Amino acid sequence: MSIKKELFGKTPQGDAYLYTITSKRLEAVVSNYGAVLVRLCTPDRDGNMKDIVLGFDTPEGYMENPYCYGASIGPCTNRTAGASFEIDGEKYSIPANEGKNNLHSDKLFYKRLFDATVGDDSVTFTLSLPDGDAGFPGNRSFRITYTLTDEDLIIDYHAQSDKKTVINLTNHSYFNLAGQDSGEVLDQCLTLNCSSYTPVDSENIPTGEIADVTGTIFDFREGKPIGRDLARSDDEAAQGRPEGYDHNFVIDGYQDDGKLREAAEVWDPATGRVMKVLTTLPGIQLYTSADMVVGGGKGGRTYSHSTGYALETQYYPDSIHNDNFPDVVFGEGRDYESTTVFRFGACR
Repeated sequence: MSIKKELFGKTPQGDAYLYTITSKRLEAVVSNYGAVLVRLCTPDRDGNMKDIVLGFDTPEGYMENPYCYGASIGPCTNRTAGASFEIDGEKYSIPANEGKNNLHSDKLFYKRLFDATVGDDSVTFTLSLPDGDAGFPGNRSFRITYTLTDEDLIIDYHAQSDKKTVINLTNHSYFNLAGQDSGEVLDQCLTLNCSSYTPVDSENIPTGEIADVTGTIFDFREGKPIGRDLARSDDEAAQGRPEGYDHNFVIDGYQDDGKLREAAEVWDPATGRVMKVLTTLPGIQLYTSADMVVGGGKGGRTYSHSTGYALETQYYPDSIHNDNFPDVVFGEGRDYESTTVFRFGACR
C-alpha cells in the first residue's frame, strides 16, 4: 500500500492536492478540493486497469463543474422543497438553486478546500462550517475518510453540530465500468436490492409516498441493462425527467443499526468489471444524467447523458418534510455516521 501527494493546481482558496492511494489491485485518487474522487482505476477480466469515474484533469474543471463529478455532497444532499425547513418551530432558509427548491446545499462542499490527513491506507478530509453558513444552523465539523483495500473503496462519513441541523452526506461520482472514456453505459447491467422507491412530482420533489416497484421501470431487482426502459413513457417515467432516472430507491432490510447492506450491483458485459455498493444508509439515488452534456473532461472527453451514472447512497431526499422518512436531524449529541463501500471484481 502506498500514498503519494502531488500538487493538483491553484484555487482561489489555496493549493489543491491529489492523493494517490495504491493497493495491489486498485488505485484511487482523491483531492482536498471538495473531497473529490478524481480517479478510480480497477482491473477488467483480463487484468487491464482503467479509470472508471468521470471527471476532470484540473481543479478548474471541478470549480466549474455543474454536475457534481466525484464530489462529496453536503451538508444536505439531494433536494429540499421550498429551499427551507423548520426544526423545533424555527424556520431556516437555504439557497434556492433549482427553481424554488434547493439541490445539494448549493454545492457548498465541493467549492471548498478541506484539510487533509494521510494514513497508512487512507486519506481523511475535514471541514468546519460556522453557524448560519448558507442558512444551515449549527457550528458543524465534517470528516470524510477514503480507505482503499485490494477490493474496496470505503468512504466513512462523520459530522457533529452544536445545534440541531439537517445532515445528509453522499458521494456523487459518475461511473462507467468500461472506462471513463468508453462511451455509453446503457448496456451495463444494474441490480438494485430495492422493492420500493420514493415517487417525485414535476419538480423532482418526493411526494411522500413509498411505492412498490413491481411492474414499473423502477424494478431492478432481477437486474437489467440500465438503458432497457429509458424509452418507456407509459408510467411514472413521465414524472421529473422522462429521458432518464433521477429517483431514490429504498434499500431492502434497512435498519438504523450501522450495518452494511448490499444496495446495488453493476456488471459490464464488455469488460467483466463488477461493482457492488454496500451502505449503512437507507436509500440510494440512481441518476442517469438525462440533461448532461459537458466538454473538457479527462483527456478532453465530452460527457453526455449516456456516458455515466451516479449511485448516491443517502437518506431519502426532502426527509425533513416527510415524517414517514428516516430522520435527518442531527446535532446536540446525535452525531451523523455512515459508511459506503464500493467493492470491485471481475467475471467472465
